[in-house]
Amino acid sequence: MEMQSKPLQGRVALVTGGSRGAGRGIALELAQAGAYVYITGRSSTASMDEPSAGPGTLEEVLEEIERYGGAGASIRCDHTRDKETEAALARIDAEQGRLDILVNNVWGGNALPIENKPFWEQPVRHWDNMFDSGVRAQVMTNYYAIPLMRRTEGGGLIIHTTFWDRDRYVGNFYYDLAKNALVRMAYGLSRELRADGIAVIPLSPGWMRTELVLDSMQSDERHWQEVEALKDSESTAYIGRAVAALAADPGVIDKSGLPQQVGKLAAEYGFTDTDGRLVPVFELPE
Repeated sequence: MEMQSKPLQGRVALVTGGSRGAGRGIALELAQAGAYVYITGRSSTASMDEPSAGPGTLEEVLEEIERYGGAGASIRCDHTRDKETEAALARIDAEQGRLDILVNNVWGGNALPIENKPFWEQPVRHWDNMFDSGVRAQVMTNYYAIPLMRRTEGGGLIIHTTFWDRDRYVGNFYYDLAKNALVRMAYGLSRELRADGIAVIPLSPGWMRTELVLDSMQSDERHWQEVEALKDSESTAYIGRAVAALAADPGVIDKSGLPQQVGKLAAEYGFTDTDGRLVPVFELPE
């Protein structure tokens, strides 16, 4: 990652769930575009003894941002605890007095295997993971962030990372319900925030090579091309470049409320993945 063109210079961004996966990729690309990036999550060096800790920490992502000339800050925050979310936004307000870009990426929905079994054969605990640690966590982040964003001049952008493929059923009842709840949340907020010039967009990536995916395939970013199942995958930087392109688009309000797919945005805005490919949109079978 090289810090060159900075179309987002002077903007302040918050990426929740920023220690790994899509959140990490988005944070790095926003920083590359010049934004000051706050990253939040539970995976902090100070709390690696917690069961929720996994590969990657907030501090490591922040070090990577700064290594390439970017700027930001990490805030250890459990977004299922409203007081911690409120405190994180209060800190951003105190330090910056503005928030231009909010990426709602925090998600606790993969704590259990996501299996294509009938609803009645699924553990009900999926609800707690996907709705309390996913949907509600994003609702409450919006609740504390939107007043600050409404005070920020020049409009703004809220992204909800989700999955959407032309309303096709994804195969797991709880996952489908939660991901579509995020799509509908973005639509409702787009209606309520349009007068403030704040665009709200549900953004769907494709088959991402997250740390957990690579680990499950016993591979890494240097060797993924050797794995047949990953041949059509995309790096987490791909969705990051989509978010940066949306944030830099002066006409982004025209997309507000409408589900967007990373592959289509790549074709529209002219960016590629880290290996130079224009990765097509991931599509579910009919």
